[in-house]
Amino acid sequence: MGSNQSRGPWNKGKLVGQKPPLKPKGVWAIRIHLQNAHAVRDLGLFNLAIDSKLRGCDLVNPHVRDVTTAIRYCRAR
Repeated sequence: MGSNQSRGPWNKGKLVGQKPPLKPKGVWAIRIHLQNAHAVRDLGLFNLAIDSKLRGCDLVNPHVRDVTTAIRYCRAR
């Protein structure tokens, strides 16, 4: 097989790093889109991430137990 050394970096010339935060209009647009698509799980994860200020990497593998605990915690506040 060939060597991968002849290839350049996959992100050469691309902007990397932290992305700018979503604006409220963008957040609501995503929420409406997920509601219209009946994507209940995705909408729940998106709302959890926005409301708790979690990053995407914090939500890669959530368990139902984690989400329900977070919801109960937010309601108790």
